[in-house]
Amino acid sequence: MKTICFLAGARPNYMKIFPVWKEMASRYPQVKKILVHTGQHYDELMSGIFFREFSMPAPDFFLGVGSGPHGAQTAKVMVGLEELFLSKRPDILVVVGDVNSTLAGALVAAKMEIKLVHVESGLRSFDRTMPEEINRIVTDTLSDHLLTSCREADDQLVREGISSERIHFVGNVMIDSLSALLTQAKNLPLESMGSWARGKYILVTLHRPSNVDVPKRLDLIVKSLCEVAQEMPVVFPVHPRTRKNLAARNSGPLPPGLILLEPLGYLEFVGLESRASLVITDSGGVQEETTFLGIPCLTVRPNTERPVTITQGTNRLVNPEIEPLAELARSAIRAGPRKSPCPIEGWDGRTGQRIAELLYSLTSG
Repeated sequence: MKTICFLAGARPNYMKIFPVWKEMASRYPQVKKILVHTGQHYDELMSGIFFREFSMPAPDFFLGVGSGPHGAQTAKVMVGLEELFLSKRPDILVVVGDVNSTLAGALVAAKMEIKLVHVESGLRSFDRTMPEEINRIVTDTLSDHLLTSCREADDQLVREGISSERIHFVGNVMIDSLSALLTQAKNLPLESMGSWARGKYILVTLHRPSNVDVPKRLDLIVKSLCEVAQEMPVVFPVHPRTRKNLAARNSGPLPPGLILLEPLGYLEFVGLESRASLVITDSGGVQEETTFLGIPCLTVRPNTERPVTITQGTNRLVNPEIEPLAELARSAIRAGPRKSPCPIEGWDGRTGQRIAELLYSLTSG
């Protein structure tokens, strides 16, 4: 029986690995599995807590690459993986999403002739200023099997010249994690975070360099959040990079209605997300979660690699440099949540099962 290596590196990876790992462990215990954590996200709130919440075993190997510039970080992951793979010789590498660890894994697998499976293939923002877009394109080009979450991704891969025999529509694995833990998340006593949790509030996440590393743009977004916070609490779990840049602002104190929190675990975040009147974000995964939950979402980006969240969901793109973010937030809150979320193909909580079946067929083939 062949060995499958699962690679995780950053916060968005864990909720995509979890459903597949769970299905492989329960359905195919005879398949040898290796879980590798690169350490791209490495602190407790951005990493360790997720393994406990998802009831996943501790990683078999932790590379500890840490943060750093894109090139240096990707190179560190590649060096660590090459050494590990020379020793353990996996037959299949499963990478997920579009972070630097995903790209590094794809490059090492291709050079070492390890069969590469990419979960969440074919998503495109068509914006090559986004590091994630480069990671997606290169990983898909190198992959032997490309697993897609939507039919639009299938069509995109075919347009890029990838054989349809390598493309497998499996559905959205993020929804598996959300479905599995939603009830538990909703039952958390979040009121302990503050009195604001007992009423209506706006939830915010921001981490993309185009928003938080550009002082003028960050200041513009924060000013809009401060304006809305005069009317409704704005709850903001702050990514470490974002917190550093917020601290460097010289625009005076933030209003009491803008509540800055440390990064949250998955359960706490989903608990807050499911009760929010509105979510403002630049995260791809949050766009999908809010669509599934029926929660209004404003995405502070000029584009999205998840257009289904706009065409069938609750998401709207916003450019705060030309559109009034505060007023759009008020309008979204007035419109309220979607009463009956639109069913989307493959968002059924069974994607992990379909991926596990495919992986098993590769180990026995």
